[in-house]
Parts: sequence; C-alpha cells; structure tokens
Amino acid sequence: MRPVAILQHESAQGPGILREHLEQQCIPFRLLHPALEGRAPVQARDYSGIVVLGSNHCVNEGRPWMADEQALLADALRHDVPVLGHCFGAQMLARAMGARVWRNPCPNIGWSRVWVTAAAQRLMDLPRQATLFHWHYDTFEIPRGAVRTMYGSHCLNKGFRHGRHWAFQGHMEVTAASIAEWCAQGHDELLLARGPAAQTEWQILRQIDLCLPALQALAQRAYGAWTAQLERPRVFAVGSALR
Repeated sequence: MRPVAILQHESAQGPGILREHLEQQCIPFRLLHPALEGRAPVQARDYSGIVVLGSNHCVNEGRPWMADEQALLADALRHDVPVLGHCFGAQMLARAMGARVWRNPCPNIGWSRVWVTAAAQRLMDLPRQATLFHWHYDTFEIPRGAVRTMYGSHCLNKGFRHGRHWAFQGHMEVTAASIAEWCAQGHDELLLARGPAAQTEWQILRQIDLCLPALQALAQRAYGAWTAQLERPRVFAVGSALR
C-alpha cells in the first residue's frame, strides 16, 4: 500500500491521534515538514492519501512551500487521491478548489462546540454536536461543488467535503501533551487574543480532562471513515488463481 503523506508545519501540531489510528490500522505513512524543508512533494499519486495539518502561517502569505502544497492538492483533486485537511490544511484545500480564505471576524481559540450536518453525521460517523479544539484566525468559503459538514457560532464554515476530500476547521488530532506544548509556545499570543470565541491558556488547560476523551473517541471514528476510502492492495486467497 502506498503511504499516506502527512504534512506537518509546527512542532506542537503533529498528527497525534491520527498517527495512532494509522498505526493501529497498519496503514503506512510518511511524515513531511514543508515549512522546515522549504518544499513539498507535488505528485499526489505517490501516496494513498494526503493529510495537511495546522500551521502558524496564513495561507495567503504565499510562501514557496505553500505553492508546492497547492500543487500537491491540485494533483490530488485531479486524480482523486483522498485529502484530509485540519485547520490550515482545510484552508489550503479550499484554496486549491478555488475558494476564498479571509480573516474571520474574531479569533477562534480553545474548546468550543460545532454542529454537524445530517449527511456528515452518517458519512463520517459523527454526533449531531461536538466540542472540538480550535486555534485559528481565518475562515474559508465552501468551495464550488463541496458541501458544508460543520458549522459554528462564531465561525460559520467549520468543515466541508467534496467526494473523498474532507476539511475540518478545527483539530481532532490533538493530545493532552500537544495542547500543553502548543499553549506553552503560544503563551504570549494567548495573552493578546480577545473575543467571544478566544479562551485563555488557563481555560484551555483546565478543560483538557473534560473535553479530550470525547474528542479522541470522535476522532477515531472520523479517521476510520476517512481511511476506509483509501485504496489498498487486493488480497487473494491462496489457490484462488487456480480456480
């Protein structure tokens, strides 16, 4: 089976629960660091799926490695290689599909609730409502041909899908350790964040024990539904070729 490409941009924003799921399912993966290496692969057919994780950068910055990622996602769309975008990755997928990305009216940082559409509940094995972890300033429009899967109170478009390509404007992949590291790295940023959807560092850390178990259970189901779409080698029974 071709590996799943995981594009990681920040040390505190790794694949977390997604990595655990891939390892449990014996799905090979390759961890890539475009922001650090200054480039990304552009041939999607080398992989069974493409995962794009979060970033401290904005997709509108136009950095060279972002152009590579856009080329990779465009190639994935052309050849129907399943894409899974988280936050920045969701915005990158939206851009690759011709949609706009712009500043949300307020930052969305910390734990907050989203609502899931009925179709997405069935397809992605998600509940009607869920509390996700968020850390973003931008938002995207739903690309042409895609459908909204999630929406929030302070950011309308929290997710979309287009066939086998799924985008979440939030973080299902986080672990307790990654959230703590993220808060430590973003300590000064959190002191400046203001608005109805921005939590303090204390509020974020205090709710980990309450919110994380349900989020991780939800993530395992969602990731299971996405990886079920990946193409795998056919396995034939011994002697079947002789029949």
